[in-house]
Amino acid sequence: MLDLRRLRLLCDLSRLGTIAAVAQAHTYTPSAVSQQLATLEREAGVDLLRRTGRRVTLTAAGHVLVQHADAVFAALEHTTAVLAAVGAGVSGPLRIGAFPTAVRTLLPATLVALGREHPGLELMVTELDPAEVPGALRDRRLDVGLLHDYDVVPVKPDPTLDSVPLLTEPVFLAVPATGAAATLAEAADEPWILATPGTLCHTVTLQVCRSAGYLPRARHHADDFATVLALVAAGQGVSLVPALAATDPPAEVRLVRLDTRRRTRVAYRTGAAAHPAVAAFTAAIQAAAYSVTPSSGTS
Repeated sequence: MLDLRRLRLLCDLSRLGTIAAVAQAHTYTPSAVSQQLATLEREAGVDLLRRTGRRVTLTAAGHVLVQHADAVFAALEHTTAVLAAVGAGVSGPLRIGAFPTAVRTLLPATLVALGREHPGLELMVTELDPAEVPGALRDRRLDVGLLHDYDVVPVKPDPTLDSVPLLTEPVFLAVPATGAAATLAEAADEPWILATPGTLCHTVTLQVCRSAGYLPRARHHADDFATVLALVAAGQGVSLVPALAATDPPAEVRLVRLDTRRRTRVAYRTGAAAHPAVAAFTAAIQAAAYSVTPSSGTS
């Protein structure tokens, strides 16, 4: 019989590409990962890995096993969820991952509602960039997390995760209230406050500006939207800000509504949707999102 822990290592190798990356993700040594994968090959009775010097790739059999492993893990997750549903109510630990804006705006009401309706839940929140949420869910460091993408830069779905829509919000061009720029096109000559290169927010800004016919001229880099708005208020440049981060902008900032949308989803491991704690969290945060009324800005 195949060992599930070793099977997960093979899936991670397929996803991460190297033994070293798998070892780092699991805090193992590379030699320990190699030994576990060699044992898995003996259990499977076929070659799963092709070794060329220091490079390791999956054989055809290895790829087939990884494809079927997703269904195995989903079935186990669903079984766990069903068992929890016939247990003693909604209780136990629930590890939540959310990006900073959601922690400030959506999580407080969500946690209050869950604490009131399900006092047996042990709620634990980790502030996390959405790019880190899928790995944390797969590694079981989280039970549920928030992901987002933008309509101009969609993110490919992760086959190991399921998700449901939470919030679709407009994106604004934030400009100094006394500045001359009133449209995206007029912001071409303005200094910009950009997110860190390589982040989704940075990529989105480049894409939006390209669609207007120019590349933004970066003056500052900041990832926290409160900091971004403070810099805009100080006349340091312009930036893109999603509605959830602009519910109470400084008086010195004017918001220009754009056609771009940010889309947030509640994600969990495939098969976990029926888990009582996951279902309770999803319902609570959807109610919190429904009650949020983002700033409308200017048209």
